[in-house]
Amino acid sequence: MLESQLPLLIAMLGLGTAAKVVTVGSGREPGALARLGPAVLVPERIQAPALLVCAAGELALAAGLLLTTHPLFRWGTVAFFALSTYVLLELRRRRPDAGCGCFGEVSSAPVGLRSIGRTVALTGMAAVAVWAPVPGWEAALAPSWLLVAGVAVLAALSPEIEELIDRVRYRAPCEQRRGPAESVVLSRLRSSGTWRAHQGELASAEPHDSWRELCWRFFAFRNHDDDDVVFAVYLTGRRPAVRMAVVSAEGSTPLPEYTAVSA
Repeated sequence: MLESQLPLLIAMLGLGTAAKVVTVGSGREPGALARLGPAVLVPERIQAPALLVCAAGELALAAGLLLTTHPLFRWGTVAFFALSTYVLLELRRRRPDAGCGCFGEVSSAPVGLRSIGRTVALTGMAAVAVWAPVPGWEAALAPSWLLVAGVAVLAALSPEIEELIDRVRYRAPCEQRRGPAESVVLSRLRSSGTWRAHQGELASAEPHDSWRELCWRFFAFRNHDDDDVVFAVYLTGRRPAVRMAVVSAEGSTPLPEYTAVSA
C-alpha cells in the first residue's frame, strides 16, 4: 500500500512540467511571468529560465519515480514538495497578488490556503512513498482505493480546476472576461474576514471610489484619519482572495503594517 500514491505524484510532477514549459513558450506579454510562482522571487531577466529549471527538476523526479526505486528520487520528491510549501508561504506573505505558478498560467490566482494545503498533502504522500518496494510503473498497474482518495483530496485543494472550468465556459482568461457586477463583488468583500477585521476603522461603509485592474476590483474607503483604505477583491473563485492596504493622506504612501490577507 506504500506505493499507492506513486502514480499520483508522477502525474502531478508531469503536469507541472508540461504546464510550465507551455507557459514559457506561449510568448506572454512582458512582465506576465512576474506574477507566477518561483519567477516572482528572481530578477526579471531570469524568470523564464527559473520556470524551466523548475520544470526540468519536476521531470527528472517524475522519471525517477516512474522507472526506479532509488532513494535519491524518493527523498528528492519529498524535498521538492516541502520546499514548494515554503515558497508558497513566502509568496503569500511577500507577494499576495502573485499566483503559485504550480501549473503555469492556470495557477495565476493569488496563493491561498488550498494551494498551500495541496503541497503539504503532496509532501506527506511523497514521504509515505519513500519506502514503496516497487517503481511507479508497477504501482500504476494495480491502483487501490487509496489512490482514488488521494485524487479526491488533491482535486478539493486545487483552485486550478475552477479556473479551467471558467476558461472552458468563457473561452478567455480572467483579465479579458466580463466580471461580476460591482454590487456582487462588494457583497463578497463584505462577507470576507478582511472586511470584518477592519470595518470599524472606516468612516463610512460605502466606497467613495471603485475601479477594475485585470482580475481585481478595487474599492476605496475613508478611515477616521481621512486616509484611503483600499480593498482589492479577486474576480474569480468561490471564495475570492481579498487584500487591503491603507494609503496615507499626507504622502500617498501605503502602510504595510495594515495590509491583510484573506482567502
